Amino acid sequence: MKYSLLIIMFFGMSFSLYSQDNVWFFIRAKDSLFTPQFILEGENLVYQGNDIKLKSILENYTITRFIKTFKKAKKENLKKTFFVISDKEELLEELLQNTPHLFESGEIIEEEDKKIFEPNDYGLTSTIGDNIGLQVNLDYYDFIDLTKAWYYTTGSPNTIIGISDASVDTTNLDFKGKTKVVKKSSFSKGHGSLVAETAAGQGDNGYGITGVCYDCSINSTVYGDFKNFKQLLELSRSGVRVINCSWVSSAYYDTAQAVIDEMFENGTIIVAAAGNRDWAKTKGKKLMYPASYNHVISVSSVMHRHDTFTDNLSKSKKGNYYAANIKNYVGRTIGFKDNDPLKKHHIWPVSITTLNKEVDILAPSVDMFRFGKFAATGVETYTLEATSSTAPYVSGTIGLMLSLYPCLPTDEIESIIKLTATNIDDIGANKPYAGHYGAGSLNTGSAIKMVYDLYTETETATIENQNFSRWNFKLTAYSKEVVIKNQKFTEAATFNLTAKNRIIIGENTILKPNSEGQIILKIDPTLEKECELQLREGFPNNKYYHPEFPKN
Repeated sequence: MKYSLLIIMFFGMSFSLYSQDNVWFFIRAKDSLFTPQFILEGENLVYQGNDIKLKSILENYTITRFIKTFKKAKKENLKKTFFVISDKEELLEELLQNTPHLFESGEIIEEEDKKIFEPNDYGLTSTIGDNIGLQVNLDYYDFIDLTKAWYYTTGSPNTIIGISDASVDTTNLDFKGKTKVVKKSSFSKGHGSLVAETAAGQGDNGYGITGVCYDCSINSTVYGDFKNFKQLLELSRSGVRVINCSWVSSAYYDTAQAVIDEMFENGTIIVAAAGNRDWAKTKGKKLMYPASYNHVISVSSVMHRHDTFTDNLSKSKKGNYYAANIKNYVGRTIGFKDNDPLKKHHIWPVSITTLNKEVDILAPSVDMFRFGKFAATGVETYTLEATSSTAPYVSGTIGLMLSLYPCLPTDEIESIIKLTATNIDDIGANKPYAGHYGAGSLNTGSAIKMVYDLYTETETATIENQNFSRWNFKLTAYSKEVVIKNQKFTEAATFNLTAKNRIIIGENTILKPNSEGQIILKIDPTLEKECELQLREGFPNNKYYHPEFPKN
């Protein structure tokens, strides 16, 4: 664990390995084979290569980091992009101007983007951290801004994520010592380990890859019992706050909804995969369960890798143009009118997993490293598309939220996830599916920052850049102020905000629900964090209390 997390207090903010007073930037080489050689003298790097011009430039600067990275690199630049930390911003400009035979482009990293933390098993997009884990592409974690979330917390062993799935391999180093098998499954470990690894596989241990809430604990149980969810209720009653269900059924049961309602009242939220029925067959009309029950967060899939379709344009053996894994597009592949890349493009409906009006949020599923498969066979493979792998991103995100602030009300968790989602409505190819893909793409970094801002009295919490015409949103803010800007709550949307201090309505904000919606903005200077006091005193009848919480 990166630092000691203290329940109740806002604990020691985590900082990156390198001083943020230095200049950080990316720079692209002209040749993918270019790899400058350095030696470490004290804390600084000294160039040892044979390029006289490069040597004369670098010796005028203090350099602490100069490594290849996949981060922020387009397909053609994957082996040409370097991350650099130097004492002066002028280094980037001088390299581009005076060594054009080596470098072709670059950009400075802004101060806000330097608030990150990376564990030592973060894969090929590592920058500030030395990756001694598997050398695999984890850019889907970059897509959800996970390193920004880890700046605030990497999780807590006191936060337990329930995994209702196939078996988890508790002998594996990423699960050993942190996983309790409540009920053992007779099914394959591969699927269960993939789900568990994404949600909470141990990170910063120099092994394998990392999970989202990597310092959280895991309770593993079976899946099924679609009528009564006895295995889920058992986890909830033991203090588990979030349970991942990467499985589906087509049948609805009143008894199951009643159990989910009971768990929600007990402080447990269920996260479930939306299903794998493609749009070509369902047209958004097919509901799957438990994802579509009330008080369950339903997660479907979104593409995450390439900025535009031109970054990954391909041609099939039959001569058909297509592109795959384009950021914030639903589905998996896109095609073109008249098979002409210069004409309008569209998402192939058969490549879109289950979307419907009950979907709440989207997360990556394409080209994810299959840790379970690797652990079982040693073979490096990647996923195609299935929503089983999307749900644990959200479960892990909730684990981080609850680790940062254990008293976070259960009925505000989904609101924060949706309010901080990346709006994907403006993407033309997504428009035929509007209203069926939830709030957009999960942004874990923004969700964790919102939790921190809402519960820190010196911060400003910002709500922005979304357009909601449905759902019930509830927030409590202890921050210095809450700013709402470029934000819409219309039609049947309900927004209930109680703030201790100021609420500021900024530009381009529309608060105009119809008779089915409601806006409630309230200032309450007497607002107190009563749950914190209860946790500190260890009241066992508090639904957020867990017997392993440390006492002050």
